[in-house]
Amino acid sequence: MEITYTMQGDYLLPSLTLPEQKNKEIGIWGQRHKRYLLNHHKVKYYNLLTSCKLIDYLADINEQAENMYQLLVKQLTEKEGVTEQLKAENPMLWVKKMNSIQHRVREIVNTEIIFR
Repeated sequence: MEITYTMQGDYLLPSLTLPEQKNKEIGIWGQRHKRYLLNHHKVKYYNLLTSCKLIDYLADINEQAENMYQLLVKQLTEKEGVTEQLKAENPMLWVKKMNSIQHRVREIVNTEIIFR
């Protein structure tokens, strides 16, 4: 591997470039994990960043968290009997139960995937 240098004033600085990275979508879960890494695991964050693996890592975390979230919401709505029929008969009770389920599932996903 050959390193080239450019003259900046009186100094020769290496001409470094980062490799091209894929433009992947990092959703809300990936952003939360990124913020967590920055606040609590800076070394891991900067290691991933400098090795050009951060975007892939965060996209993977986002996908895992989203899959877990969708699965748990589906399972809990079935278990607790939150159906379209309940939504039609008593919309306020349906909203109350769905909000409760979503809140619990967000806490589970945060604990199991985001804040680890």
